[in-house]
Amino acid sequence: MKPMEKFPENLKRSVRYVLTDIDDTLTANGRIPWCAFRAMELLQAAGIMVVPITGRPAGWCDHIARMWPVEGVVGENGAFYFHYDTKIRKMVRRYFKPAAQRRQDRARLASIGQKILEQVPGCIISADQAFREADLAIDFCEDVPALPESEVLRIVDIFHRNGAVAKISSIHVNGWFGSYDKLTMTCKFFKEIFTLDLEMIKDSILFSGDSPNDEPMFEFFPNSVGVANILFFKDTLSHRPAWITEQEGGYGFAEMAACLI
Repeated sequence: MKPMEKFPENLKRSVRYVLTDIDDTLTANGRIPWCAFRAMELLQAAGIMVVPITGRPAGWCDHIARMWPVEGVVGENGAFYFHYDTKIRKMVRRYFKPAAQRRQDRARLASIGQKILEQVPGCIISADQAFREADLAIDFCEDVPALPESEVLRIVDIFHRNGAVAKISSIHVNGWFGSYDKLTMTCKFFKEIFTLDLEMIKDSILFSGDSPNDEPMFEFFPNSVGVANILFFKDTLSHRPAWITEQEGGYGFAEMAACLI
């Protein structure tokens, strides 16, 4: 991982889109610092489109797509994208699975959640679970004392043993049924909203993230950036970002944006 301050001038000029994780990438200590939100505004003013790619729930993503300076949002680790069309004042909602399948999946995930709570003391169902459409989020350090890595991996194992996909973020283990991830739905978003083939334009995209559930994005995008707290996971990542900021979380995101513009 090379220092973001050495990001080449020719690459800066080529970036037209910034995709970014939210938790511990745009946030710091659980909140978005003013400089990170301002960075999104400045990127937008510079003609660089911003799209959050997050594990956060549908209820939050509706707000993000409407009220943040962004072109849309991919949520619940790729379960959907939302795009608010300001011209016709309409929210476009695109899900990987139809509503009936999502209801069936939620029932199965609720059963897995009970097993996790029984077998891994100290974790809880995420406080934002009521706003989710497609996955189950197990909180291991957001609103509870941080669990050791061995217990986090036990949560992942329980999801896997019950047939679910499981990914670790900086705060949650998210589990779901389906063959999608952040990259899968990002491809659909670019094809259906921007009418662009992600593979063909990936050199004009910068992705910023901080944790293992961002690995598909780190692997796919040559211009991938980890905020400094990615170092917490450096020994467990199979695919690391190409660049790294000096600062952590939202301050690192602002550092990255300043470097671009």
